[in-house]
Amino acid sequence: MNQSSQLAGDESADRGFLVVMEHADLGYGKWRVLSDVNLSVSKGDFLAIVGPNGAGKTTILKTMLGIIRPLRGNVAKAPGVRFSYVPQRQSMDEVYPLTALEVALMGRYSLMSPIGKPSRSDLAFVLSCMERVGIEDLADRQFRELSGGQKQKTLIARALAAEPDLIALDEPTNDMDVASEYAIMELLRDLYDSQKITIVMVSHLLNVVVNYAKTIALVDGGLKTIGPVSELVSSENLFRVYGIPVELVECGTRRVVLAGR
Repeated sequence: MNQSSQLAGDESADRGFLVVMEHADLGYGKWRVLSDVNLSVSKGDFLAIVGPNGAGKTTILKTMLGIIRPLRGNVAKAPGVRFSYVPQRQSMDEVYPLTALEVALMGRYSLMSPIGKPSRSDLAFVLSCMERVGIEDLADRQFRELSGGQKQKTLIARALAAEPDLIALDEPTNDMDVASEYAIMELLRDLYDSQKITIVMVSHLLNVVVNYAKTIALVDGGLKTIGPVSELVSSENLFRVYGIPVELVECGTRRVVLAGR
């Protein structure tokens, strides 16, 4: 039996959980991707879900958000919790000639009347979100004309427009150059530190994850383990997930993951 529900008020408050997955089988129709997944996200966490391509990382994220239902088991959310989702920007349909402001404004729709138009306060808030991520000067630019990093910041502004408790991002730095990757991750770190927004991020880029996330979930044919990055990111654990020798090197204040011996 699959089920989506709310956490009991005392449970979510006492344990600080925003979402909990219990003994959940995940997939699409009759296609089971992952079995018996147990995963909880606490308020104030910065969780990275990592693993090889096709391991089921995005499936976990979409089930957590309620985009797809579990095939079996339970997914429960804290009462009143508000999520925002930043999909892979490559999945965005750029046929329609929308401006960056119009794309960012989409995040505000859930807080507006179904038949209402954006108020002045809505527009002002969305513009403040764009300013927060450093793209207020791009408001009137066509979204499809923006660079990869600018598009990603627009999608993050859209997520912020919903005033979320948790932002979930799917491969937020995929196909970016080093400077854009650094800018996006520093932005997420700042949102996490200054606005106390819980972040859940799917990524296959281990060098990004080990320098920003606090908690890591290792996925390959199942949710193998979850815990603090400082404890779980080791050559032994990464070898079990990726099947090749992996070395973790300290380089100044940053960690670097090297494949091979």
